[in-house]
Amino acid sequence: MAKILLVEDEKNIRTLYQQELEEEGHEVLCAQDGRTAIEIAREHQPDVVIMDINLPENMDGIEAMSKILSDNAAIPVIINTGYSEYQDNFMSWAAETYVLKSADLGPLKDAVRQALGNKKGVD
Repeated sequence: MAKILLVEDEKNIRTLYQQELEEEGHEVLCAQDGRTAIEIAREHQPDVVIMDINLPENMDGIEAMSKILSDNAAIPVIINTGYSEYQDNFMSWAAETYVLKSADLGPLKDAVRQALGNKKGVD
């Protein structure tokens, strides 16, 4: 199906999301920090990026998203975080959508399907 770049610093969450998205038939590339995410996005051109905001290595998810989108503005980015206050940050408005982390992965999976559907409509 689609190639998804999952950017998440917490290993357990990253593993869970990767398994769930692979079960949906997607290829999932993982990064645990912003710099790695940028490199993977440049090399592999994912169909969708799922981006956490609080990341290590002196680069948060907003900055990493900005660099990824400056390389390819057509890649839909889904911000996936536990912090709702970032929705008011105008930099987060560049994202396709904003999904709060939850034990229920349904909203995240729905956002991925929607982003892929929107992207296919543009091609």
